[in-house]
Amino acid sequence: MEIILKQDVANLGSKDDIVTVKPGYANNYLIPQGYATVATESAKKVLAENKKQQAHKEEKLRKDATELAALIEQKEIKIGAKTSQTGKIFGSVNTIQIAEALAKKGIEVDRKQITILDEANIKEVGKYKATIKLYKDIKTTVEFEVVSE
Repeated sequence: MEIILKQDVANLGSKDDIVTVKPGYANNYLIPQGYATVATESAKKVLAENKKQQAHKEEKLRKDATELAALIEQKEIKIGAKTSQTGKIFGSVNTIQIAEALAKKGIEVDRKQITILDEANIKEVGKYKATIKLYKDIKTTVEFEVVSE
Protein backbone atom coordinates (compact mmCIF):
# COMPACT_ATOMS: atom_id res chain seq x y z
CA MET A 1 0.00 0.00 0.00
CA GLU A 2 1.38 3.40 -0.98
CA ILE A 3 1.19 6.24 1.52
CA ILE A 4 2.39 9.82 1.77
CA LEU A 5 4.14 10.66 5.04
CA LYS A 6 2.94 13.80 6.81
CA GLN A 7 5.98 13.87 9.10
CA ASP A 8 9.27 12.06 9.64
CA VAL A 9 8.87 8.45 10.73
CA ALA A 10 11.91 6.55 12.03
CA ASN A 11 13.11 3.72 9.79
CA LEU A 12 10.52 4.59 7.14
CA GLY A 13 11.09 8.02 5.61
CA SER A 14 10.81 11.75 5.98
CA LYS A 15 7.98 14.20 5.47
CA ASP A 16 6.36 14.21 1.99
CA ASP A 17 7.96 10.91 0.97
CA ILE A 18 5.82 8.38 -0.89
CA VAL A 19 6.57 4.96 0.58
CA THR A 20 5.13 1.45 0.25
CA VAL A 21 4.17 -0.34 3.47
CA LYS A 22 2.00 -3.28 4.42
CA PRO A 23 -1.72 -2.41 4.56
CA GLY A 24 -2.06 -3.35 8.24
CA TYR A 25 0.77 -1.01 9.28
CA ALA A 26 -0.76 1.85 7.29
CA ASN A 27 -4.41 1.29 8.28
CA ASN A 28 -3.85 0.44 11.93
CA TYR A 29 -1.00 2.74 12.89
CA LEU A 30 0.28 5.35 10.43
CA ILE A 31 -3.02 6.77 9.18
CA PRO A 32 -4.91 6.82 12.55
CA GLN A 33 -1.92 8.44 14.30
CA GLY A 34 -1.84 11.17 11.62
CA TYR A 35 1.62 10.20 10.35
CA ALA A 36 0.45 9.46 6.80
CA THR A 37 -2.35 9.61 4.23
CA VAL A 38 -3.26 7.24 1.44
CA ALA A 39 -1.37 8.03 -1.79
CA THR A 40 -4.24 8.44 -4.24
CA GLU A 41 -3.67 10.02 -7.65
CA SER A 42 -5.16 13.34 -6.53
CA ALA A 43 -3.06 13.32 -3.33
CA LYS A 44 0.08 12.71 -5.42
CA LYS A 45 -0.79 15.68 -7.66
CA VAL A 46 -1.35 17.91 -4.63
CA LEU A 47 1.97 16.74 -3.16
CA ALA A 48 3.81 17.50 -6.42
CA GLU A 49 2.33 21.00 -6.55
CA ASN A 50 3.20 21.63 -2.90
CA LYS A 51 6.79 20.48 -3.48
CA LYS A 52 7.05 22.79 -6.48
CA GLN A 53 5.82 25.78 -4.46
CA GLN A 54 8.04 24.86 -1.53
CA ALA A 55 11.08 24.70 -3.82
CA HIS A 56 10.27 28.18 -5.11
CA LYS A 57 9.95 29.57 -1.56
CA GLU A 58 13.15 27.86 -0.46
CA GLU A 59 15.03 29.30 -3.43
CA LYS A 60 13.93 32.81 -2.42
CA LEU A 61 14.90 32.26 1.24
CA ARG A 62 18.29 30.88 0.19
CA LYS A 63 18.90 33.89 -2.10
CA ASP A 64 17.94 36.35 0.65
CA ALA A 65 20.20 34.60 3.16
CA THR A 66 23.14 34.69 0.72
CA GLU A 67 22.67 38.42 0.14
CA LEU A 68 22.43 39.05 3.89
CA ALA A 69 25.62 37.03 4.46
CA ALA A 70 27.50 39.21 1.97
CA LEU A 71 26.16 42.34 3.66
CA ILE A 72 27.13 41.16 7.14
CA GLU A 73 30.69 40.30 6.10
CA GLN A 74 31.23 43.92 4.99
CA LYS A 75 30.21 45.42 8.34
CA GLU A 76 32.62 46.32 11.13
CA ILE A 77 31.16 45.92 14.57
CA LYS A 78 32.42 47.56 17.72
CA ILE A 79 30.98 46.68 21.09
CA GLY A 80 31.64 48.97 24.01
CA ALA A 81 32.12 47.51 27.47
CA LYS A 82 33.13 48.84 30.85
CA THR A 83 36.68 47.75 31.61
CA SER A 84 39.27 47.91 34.35
CA GLN A 85 42.60 49.65 33.87
CA THR A 86 44.19 46.37 32.75
CA GLY A 87 41.67 45.82 29.92
CA LYS A 88 39.53 43.21 31.67
CA ILE A 89 35.80 43.54 31.05
CA PHE A 90 33.34 43.79 33.92
CA GLY A 91 30.98 40.96 32.98
CA SER A 92 31.27 39.54 29.45
CA VAL A 93 30.16 40.15 25.88
CA ASN A 94 27.41 37.85 24.64
CA THR A 95 25.27 37.21 21.57
CA ILE A 96 22.63 39.74 22.64
CA GLN A 97 25.15 42.57 22.37
CA ILE A 98 26.31 41.36 18.96
CA ALA A 99 22.69 41.22 17.72
CA GLU A 100 22.08 44.75 19.03
CA ALA A 101 25.24 46.05 17.33
CA LEU A 102 24.09 44.50 14.03
CA ALA A 103 20.63 46.05 14.52
CA LYS A 104 22.25 49.48 14.83
CA LYS A 105 23.84 48.84 11.43
CA GLY A 106 20.41 47.97 9.98
CA ILE A 107 20.73 44.17 10.01
CA GLU A 108 18.16 42.24 12.00
CA VAL A 109 19.49 38.90 13.24
CA ASP A 110 18.08 36.79 16.05
CA ARG A 111 20.58 36.27 18.86
CA LYS A 112 19.89 32.53 18.79
CA GLN A 113 21.45 32.37 15.33
CA ILE A 114 24.77 33.76 16.61
CA THR A 115 27.59 31.60 18.00
CA ILE A 116 30.77 33.15 19.41
CA LEU A 117 33.77 31.19 18.14
CA ASP A 118 36.95 31.92 20.04
CA GLU A 119 35.86 31.22 23.57
CA ALA A 120 32.72 30.89 25.62
CA ASN A 121 33.20 34.09 27.61
CA ILE A 122 34.79 37.23 26.23
CA LYS A 123 36.49 38.86 29.19
CA GLU A 124 39.09 41.13 27.56
CA VAL A 125 39.25 43.95 25.05
CA GLY A 126 40.21 42.76 21.56
CA LYS A 127 39.01 41.32 18.25
CA TYR A 128 36.84 38.21 18.11
CA LYS A 129 34.79 36.24 15.60
CA ALA A 130 31.23 34.95 15.66
CA THR A 131 29.31 32.68 13.30
CA ILE A 132 25.79 33.58 12.22
CA LYS A 133 23.56 30.82 10.85
CA LEU A 134 21.22 32.54 8.41
CA TYR A 135 19.56 29.54 6.77
CA LYS A 136 19.87 25.76 6.87
CA ASP A 137 23.40 25.53 5.48
CA ILE A 138 24.22 29.21 4.91
CA LYS A 139 26.53 30.61 7.57
CA THR A 140 28.67 33.69 7.71
CA THR A 141 31.45 34.85 10.00
CA VAL A 142 31.45 38.35 11.45
CA GLU A 143 34.41 39.95 13.14
CA PHE A 144 33.72 42.25 16.05
CA GLU A 145 35.91 44.33 18.29
CA VAL A 146 35.36 44.84 21.99
CA VAL A 147 36.47 48.33 23.00
CA SER A 148 36.62 50.10 26.32
CA GLU A 149 33.91 52.67 26.99
